[in-house]
Amino acid sequence: MPYASRTIGAVIDDVNRSYFLPAIQRPFVWSSSQVVALFDSLLKGYPISSFMFWAVDEETRAELRCYKFIENFRPDMMNEPTSADGRQVILVLDGQQRLTSLMIGLRGTFSEKAKGAHKSNAAAWSAKTLFIDLLKDPDPRNLDEDDGNEFGVTYGLAFHERRPAHSHRHHWFKVGAMLDYPTEERLEALIAKVRTEFHPGVSDWEKGLAEDTLRRLHRVIWKDEGINFFTEHDQSVDRVLDIFVRANDGGTKLSKADLLMSMITSKWSSGSAREEIGGFVDYINKGLAAPNKISRDLVLKACLVVCDYDVVYNVKNFTAEAIARIEANWAQIKQAIENTFRLLNRHGITGDNLGSLNAVLPLVYYIYNTPEFNFRGSSEFERVNASAMHLWLVNSLLVSAFVGHSDQTIATARATIRDHLRVGRDFPTRKLFDAMAKGGRLSQVDERTIEELFEMQYGKPRTFVALSLLYQGIDWNGSTWHVDHIIPQADAQKNVLRGRNLPEHRIQEILGAVNSLGNLQLLRGDENIEKGALPFRSWITGRHIDFYDQHMIPERLDLCDVLQLPEFVREREKLIRKRLLALVGGAAA
Repeated sequence: MPYASRTIGAVIDDVNRSYFLPAIQRPFVWSSSQVVALFDSLLKGYPISSFMFWAVDEETRAELRCYKFIENFRPDMMNEPTSADGRQVILVLDGQQRLTSLMIGLRGTFSEKAKGAHKSNAAAWSAKTLFIDLLKDPDPRNLDEDDGNEFGVTYGLAFHERRPAHSHRHHWFKVGAMLDYPTEERLEALIAKVRTEFHPGVSDWEKGLAEDTLRRLHRVIWKDEGINFFTEHDQSVDRVLDIFVRANDGGTKLSKADLLMSMITSKWSSGSAREEIGGFVDYINKGLAAPNKISRDLVLKACLVVCDYDVVYNVKNFTAEAIARIEANWAQIKQAIENTFRLLNRHGITGDNLGSLNAVLPLVYYIYNTPEFNFRGSSEFERVNASAMHLWLVNSLLVSAFVGHSDQTIATARATIRDHLRVGRDFPTRKLFDAMAKGGRLSQVDERTIEELFEMQYGKPRTFVALSLLYQGIDWNGSTWHVDHIIPQADAQKNVLRGRNLPEHRIQEILGAVNSLGNLQLLRGDENIEKGALPFRSWITGRHIDFYDQHMIPERLDLCDVLQLPEFVREREKLIRKRLLALVGGAAA
């Protein structure tokens, strides 16, 4: 459908009758100066940009909550929800601030606080109406650049608590009164009436100026089709959300979560879903033992997953029924997500190295459906299955199992866990690997990906994940683990190596090996501090034989020197490869 146009008067007459706001809109934020500037632009004949409307049918309307436009504005005021049953409904996707401003200027008021008064004092606030001084010459050449007029307003527009007194210099007309004069005949009667009200000192030129301003205001409201708009008729809420985001791209960016939160909040029966979910996200990110970086998107998608709805993250899946079920199970959903991230944090996986939030969702689903366990290791079952979940997640992260087409991967994992839970309570690592493989999705490290792991470097998030796969036997509880250079990085500085009279090509070989996976290990924080306080040769010779085996360090002290670093890395890679190949065939059932 092409763009169409209507007069301001016709549109204003339909606001809060046919025109409403969807839940995705945010509060009205314009100042009174911006409202004045909008009317000044209209009187000057400036375009005020196009509007975007959405015509919703009865079925779509049943899934949405509509809100009224504000007429009498007060700070921190929220739009009032309304029932739009049994009527034509047009939702405003783009143009809320402008249309609300027109409503305030023509049919309502704008409450402002007296200067110097405390905002908590109710008496400090007064509701003001928009007036125009008919004797003010709008010629921009008369604009005083030093009067603080930031928007360049030249018409005599101002908000007042009551109409100021007329004088030989001012004659005030309530802007909204023009709504009562839609026809030319009515306008002429108004002009005749105003002429009888002028102060005796008003000149004929000023009377003509006043008449011109009234005719201009009448034209703006009743003759010019100043509301230029496009109406979307497609009932796909996701398409409309995309339109909304693009139409509002010039302002503060809105995420899909912002829009979904507005819609979910409108159907959340107790409290505010926005505050509930936002507060929970902050708690997981900042309130656990380690920092995480989850998002509202993850939480909302987790709600779909654990409640066994379609996992595709779009609006149509958040039906009124789905939101009611999510709210009813919200406490259990929160607990499952919290227990999942406590588990990850105990294994050293945090917001800094968790490469895929989607990969966590199958764990959330399993933990949600085994509420009798928190997997903090208080029983053998919890210890074994916490280890099994960690093994599966690390494999999935290393092979990027949840990159691209992740919805299908999540759905496959969920179905596999759901089927397994009918016959057992343990985490089905092997069944998950097999189900992914049948679907053409690799989720376990194999011989090809083992070789890719050796390309990982110090400081990269996936490097910690790769190392944690190698340390399946360690006790993660109560310890902080560091990624440590076995042969110290300090020994492999270019100036240090040149001081040992090495040829340049050998220096480059050593520098290329120092940060490679073959020279990295996971070390408890206290051990890492001890290591740094001792000469490396003394520290390494003091390690027990079991330490060499746990960290896959070649039992050759001649290689434990920075001058032999490339050879040390090659020998250690052999030991790493051997352990990884054993793990590939030894995943828990």
